[in-house]
Amino acid sequence: MAALSGKVVQNVLVAKCCQQNRKFSTQYQRDCCAPNMRSLLPFQGGKLAWTGFFTMRLCTMSKFSRGIVYCNAAPSTTALPSLEKADFLKLQNGSDIRGVAVAGVEGEPVNLTEAVTEAIAAAFAAWLLDKKKPDAFRRLRISIGHDSRISAQKLQDAVSRGIAGAGLDVIQYGLASTPAMFNSTLTVNDEFLCPVDGSIMITASHLPYNRNGFKFFTNAGGLGKADIKDILERATNIYLNFTAEGLTDSERKASLSVKRVDYMTVYTSNLVAAVRKAAGNIEKPLEGFHIVVDAGNGAGGFFAGKVLEPLGAITSGSQFLEPDGLFPNHIPNPEDKAAMKAITKAVLDNKADLGIIFDTDVDRSAAVDSTGCEFNRNRLIALMSALVLEEHPGTTIVTDSVTSDGLTTFIENKLGGKHHRFKRGYKNVIDEAIRLNSGGEESHLAIETSGHGALKENHWLDDGAYLMVKLLNKLASARASGIGGGSKVLTDLVEGMEDPAVAVELRLKIDQNHADIKGGNECFGSSRSFRDYGEAVLKHLENIINLDPKLQKAPVNYEGVRVSGYGGWFLLRLSLHDPVLPLNIEAPGDEDAVKLGLAVLAAVKEFSAVDTSALDKFV
Repeated sequence: MAALSGKVVQNVLVAKCCQQNRKFSTQYQRDCCAPNMRSLLPFQGGKLAWTGFFTMRLCTMSKFSRGIVYCNAAPSTTALPSLEKADFLKLQNGSDIRGVAVAGVEGEPVNLTEAVTEAIAAAFAAWLLDKKKPDAFRRLRISIGHDSRISAQKLQDAVSRGIAGAGLDVIQYGLASTPAMFNSTLTVNDEFLCPVDGSIMITASHLPYNRNGFKFFTNAGGLGKADIKDILERATNIYLNFTAEGLTDSERKASLSVKRVDYMTVYTSNLVAAVRKAAGNIEKPLEGFHIVVDAGNGAGGFFAGKVLEPLGAITSGSQFLEPDGLFPNHIPNPEDKAAMKAITKAVLDNKADLGIIFDTDVDRSAAVDSTGCEFNRNRLIALMSALVLEEHPGTTIVTDSVTSDGLTTFIENKLGGKHHRFKRGYKNVIDEAIRLNSGGEESHLAIETSGHGALKENHWLDDGAYLMVKLLNKLASARASGIGGGSKVLTDLVEGMEDPAVAVELRLKIDQNHADIKGGNECFGSSRSFRDYGEAVLKHLENIINLDPKLQKAPVNYEGVRVSGYGGWFLLRLSLHDPVLPLNIEAPGDEDAVKLGLAVLAAVKEFSAVDTSALDKFV
């Protein structure tokens, strides 16, 4: 095993037991189910034991890795006809890639196979080579990390083969967070082989166990939609031209070039240093604070032992820190009611000062104060806005489109900032904040109601752990100033923030097989896509609203149709990716909420391809 300054754990063997010509298939999907795959991920001391997993189980893993193995077949230089058809562009999810990686869920066939993954990784390598020309002294290198999903290991190996086969160096981080992967492109540390030129996080956020996907980074930040489309188009061509000889060569190169580094040590030490600095370089600024963490069995379990405890905090009562890709306790999602109930109960049961909860890959977070008051969605935005506006008075807070009117009043009237609503999608919100700054309007925070929050001071990275560090900074600095009261210092910051009495989100699905879309109708015309149909619904709603004196369309709005009336508001928009019209309604009471719902229903009922059952039930 190779070592580099004591920081490179090992060269990782990803080749199989013999040189082989392989027929790609989804045979492993039919031969094993999720529980069997889970058993392949051994636990040691509450952590997934990736190290040492490769050589001991190499032969037994082969049947799960690349389908049927032919050890004695001669290599071929022609494209492999046995590759299953793959529609790469359907894997795009905005600025991410997501697909089904594990069989077992009815109606969800696997489309993120190892062959597809290897092609995508090779395409990212080719894209990176176009963007960053390597010099004569060092090859480009890409770091790879993953969350706790049961498909993580096989996809990490496939990604490694794709990158190595393209001639780039591969640095595996193992279990990691999405923000850490971006940070690895910025860190300057030769011992940890940093900075890397590009980074890939294997994750599908809070989606079910059978899903997985990829997020990509350079030192300029996360890739955008156009970049992802480019990579998937490249991957299509690479996939079609796979040969047995080339695939065997990529395995050989991977076995020689892949290294493993414990980069999370660097990332967590930076978080610890940030809190100490905020408290005046006190070694244990959180000493005496009782803070519980709920990682939802994702990748965020490190926060209790690697961040809070070195700062002096008590973390007893923290829960679900062990990685488990079947997510047996609750969905790792700060927007999920069951998840927030779980962390709230942990805070109250343990009489803790603060509770912190992360999503699977730690790019989102939320918190709970000592009384059980939740800081998520609008209240998390309010709290982060208060902290940022203390440091940058008058700055613009960029949010997504579904934030409440009460939040606008709080930011602008109470805090003295400016609230700028934009489109849903964390990358949309971040890019809008960057655009405002480039145009001369100061913005230091871009944050979605989902919990994605990015700060200018942190390179516009949506980092759930860093958001929580900002809360810890406030606790630590207040303690250093002689202010006690536990998390009350945070609760006081959102005093005056009005929460609506009624707040709901309804999803109105568009039936793509409906005759209105297949054949068109007089309202819709001849276009046939669900997106055109949805836009026609929104246009019709807008026309109706213009005729109703009790309703007023928002003068500035970047997404859907947002309307105020009856003391509240609604927003009907078209989903970024799915045939769905999400409807958000907030109102001071049930009667007012129903009036807003009826206004929407009057417009959408004329479009019979829209399933209004959720709205019918609501009103």
